[in-house]
Amino acid sequence: MDLRQLRYFVAVAETRHFGRAAERLHMAQSPLSQAIRQLESQVGATLFERTTRRVDLTPAGTSLLEDARRILAGVEDARRRVEQVAAGTEGVVTVGATDLAAYRLLPRLA
Repeated sequence: MDLRQLRYFVAVAETRHFGRAAERLHMAQSPLSQAIRQLESQVGATLFERTTRRVDLTPAGTSLLEDARRILAGVEDARRRVEQVAAGTEGVVTVGATDLAAYRLLPRLA
């Protein structure tokens, strides 16, 4: 199971339609369907009940959807934190000072 498969799964689960999910993901429907079948094979469970008119989540799919959303949100949070640290807007600043600076300079800076 990889992040790409989880993104695909969430898109199908939220749209309840392979065609609309493929459009949302800017891809063809066939590779999307193949990726979902591969995911189902990897987890050992059917995630969607498919008919000619609709796509519904199975109980296993509902369970995975909660975890998939949490995992994807965690990955996005990590990416955002790394960007902020790299930009210098988040992180730890360590200040060193001599005894003289600690008594005269640092109180004025603080």
